[in-house]
Amino acid sequence: MTALWRVARSRDTVMVVLLASVCAVVWLTTPRFASSTTAGFLLLDLVATLLIAMPMTLIIITGEIDLSVASIAGLASACLGAGWQAGLSMPMALLLAIVAGAVCGAINGGLITMIGLPSLAVTIGTLALYRGLALVVLGDNAVANFPPAYASFATARFASGIPHVMVPVTVLVLGFIALLHATPAGRALYAMGNSAEAARFTGINVARSKFYLYLTSGVVSAFAGVFWTLRYSSARSDNAIGLELTVVAAVLLGGVSIFGGSGTLLGVLCAVGTIGVINYALRLNRVSDVVLVTITGALLIASVLAPSLNQAIRELRQRRRPSGTAQVASTVTIHNPPLGKEEP
Repeated sequence: MTALWRVARSRDTVMVVLLASVCAVVWLTTPRFASSTTAGFLLLDLVATLLIAMPMTLIIITGEIDLSVASIAGLASACLGAGWQAGLSMPMALLLAIVAGAVCGAINGGLITMIGLPSLAVTIGTLALYRGLALVVLGDNAVANFPPAYASFATARFASGIPHVMVPVTVLVLGFIALLHATPAGRALYAMGNSAEAARFTGINVARSKFYLYLTSGVVSAFAGVFWTLRYSSARSDNAIGLELTVVAAVLLGGVSIFGGSGTLLGVLCAVGTIGVINYALRLNRVSDVVLVTITGALLIASVLAPSLNQAIRELRQRRRPSGTAQVASTVTIHNPPLGKEEP
């Protein structure tokens, strides 16, 4: 019963119940939500967030953060559009976009792991830098004449309504789950988040591991930018702007500690789904985008505050337990006769 109780009250279980509850409420209050067409559009809306949330989870578990992911996606979109407009073949333009993402991720990783700069400061700076570079690469133009075969892959769906693109996305997600939860490398990430110094003493190359995480984040963000471009058939320098807020909110809401060292990808997957369902339902009801951003920000603040409040409550309980035990012990008189003497 104790093990079952621990599972029942775990953050993953809470997130699964929350996702199911949100889906049920939306299904009952929004008639248009319960259809295969809606499910298909909802999954397409989740793809970019889901992709970027995978490496972001690993990065935050190590105690770092990457706020430049949406700007990398925008730069990759701009490179794809500029390459296609310049006469490159579509495979070469796609490769250019992915390489751009890899270079951006490597720059982030190098500044953080080789020079030792804080990840928050670095990625805030590169957030602006990469978005500015996207504007330089493509300007205010929009490139929209992509080959139909590529654009249709990003939007085509099976008879069940599930988009084709969910197949490679699912494979990628399963790969991240296996890496984090079933390999020594995943356990090393938790060790780094709990104490980078202790992780070094156990033989973990902390700098190299974090560098590869940022490199992976850059590449995956570029894939998200490519998907965004092909889905909407438009390469723009402002594509995916603001997406980093949704990604960070989903990761923290899913139970990953902002201080590192704890969290699971199951919770993050449920959080991505929860935020996606809420946003999509509000759009169906023609709610303003300002409200959507406000709700996302509120969820982000709640995600940060909830673990701190929970920890404060636990510490308060632990402080009360010893004092209560001491008070009980003081009311009990234990009479031991002196050694070698008997009581009369």
